[in-house]
Amino acid sequence: MRMTLHTDYALRMLIYLATRSDGVCTVNDVAEAYQLPRNHLLKVAQTLRDLGFVETTRGRAGGIRLAKPPAAIGVGALVRATEEEFSLAECMQAQGRPCAISPACNLKGMLHEALAAFLAVLDKYTLADIVKNRTILGSFLGIGGPVKLEEGTQPW
Repeated sequence: MRMTLHTDYALRMLIYLATRSDGVCTVNDVAEAYQLPRNHLLKVAQTLRDLGFVETTRGRAGGIRLAKPPAAIGVGALVRATEEEFSLAECMQAQGRPCAISPACNLKGMLHEALAAFLAVLDKYTLADIVKNRTILGSFLGIGGPVKLEEGTQPW
């Protein structure tokens, strides 16, 4: 399965927000940190607001912030909410073409099982799990000062 860019950007936006100590930023801040298109991120922010993951404030002092603590934002729930379709093969799509072997095919059941396993793994994690290394993430995103790693040390 491949997640859409919308879901990918939604995860990145939430990671950025959870990494900031003040928790407030603008879509431009996120776009600059990740070098992503602002217009796409505006749509993502609107989706996240509509789903209750972020709060938005208009005006000069406006911006976006998490609507709940990172530990209350499940990764699986976010992926389910932002993905439009989970069809791993054309035969699983509502508008897909019929398959000649569909009545006797076992693959469809296997793909459903694989998708359930994929989502079950994501259900075990929250945004808090993703940002446990908040300081290091922040340094890569231009939040806070740079973090100096020991030689040979991986940031994760």
